[in-house]
Amino acid sequence: MEQRQVGGSGLWVSRIALGTMTWGKDVEEEEAADLLAAFADAGGTLVDTADIYQGGQGERILGRLLPTVVRRDDVIIATKAGHSLDRHRRCDTSRRHLLTALDASLRRMQTDHVDLWQLHVHDPDTPVEETLAAVDAAVTAGKVRYAGVGELSAWQLAKYATWQHAGRHTGRTPIVSAGTEYSLLNRRCERDLLPAAADCGASLIAWSPLGRGVLTGKYRNGVPSDSRGALSHMAPYVEPYFDDRSRRVVESVCTAAEGLGVSPLAVALSWVRDQPRVAAASVGPRTVAQLSEILAAENVALPREIREALNDASAARAGS
Repeated sequence: MEQRQVGGSGLWVSRIALGTMTWGKDVEEEEAADLLAAFADAGGTLVDTADIYQGGQGERILGRLLPTVVRRDDVIIATKAGHSLDRHRRCDTSRRHLLTALDASLRRMQTDHVDLWQLHVHDPDTPVEETLAAVDAAVTAGKVRYAGVGELSAWQLAKYATWQHAGRHTGRTPIVSAGTEYSLLNRRCERDLLPAAADCGASLIAWSPLGRGVLTGKYRNGVPSDSRGALSHMAPYVEPYFDDRSRRVVESVCTAAEGLGVSPLAVALSWVRDQPRVAAASVGPRTVAQLSEILAAENVALPREIREALNDASAARAGS
């Protein structure tokens, strides 16, 4: 699998990331082991998780699999912190919370460091200098190698990155990545986050590149009983992309796939994967069969004419 540089840093990752959001709920540990093994065998390196995924189960399962399925040095672990379970505040990026959360993540994953530590959310109640000083402290302590952000707006990314850049000569840790939902069904990041990332020298880690599964074409004739759309806890996540505009985009993807002789999944995934500044597209397969189809898209490159046609077909939501 092709490896890409993250931002202007020395960190290189596979251009497909293995997401673990549903590990411990929709994906059992045995299935997760098979996914991780197949992903690593294909040259995948970036494994994306977070401290809130299934109450930490994603990290716990990954920690139990690392000694037996893959070597720790062969994977790039990216995790996130910043959400809070405190009923008084939804998010907390204070020094106290972040460093405590990092230590808890390391214990769950049975490792002494995280390769990419991402600030999952912006906390308006904590000064940015305190939040970023905690990141610098984690790097200085050897617990974190590189820093990124999760679901931040463009101005928040710019503020964080500028603060760190201004103190680069005093040892501040640069922000090298920004996570965002990005697909042919959701191009909102193109309006301001993508230009901000380019200006800050950060790369995007695009999650849900398959439009929450809708771009695979599986929902064209209804909701399959074995799909996420049929699960009560996942249906609200998928249903926003069942509108008329999304159906038109899906049909365009399927038409392109038929003309190229590949799957709709390959078309949708390669479109996101090869967009400017995207370092990796993060996918969350539930089965090895699904992962195999994703990995088969590694050799698919969309012709310019197809990319332009898909750009036109999906442009209605760009910047919306």
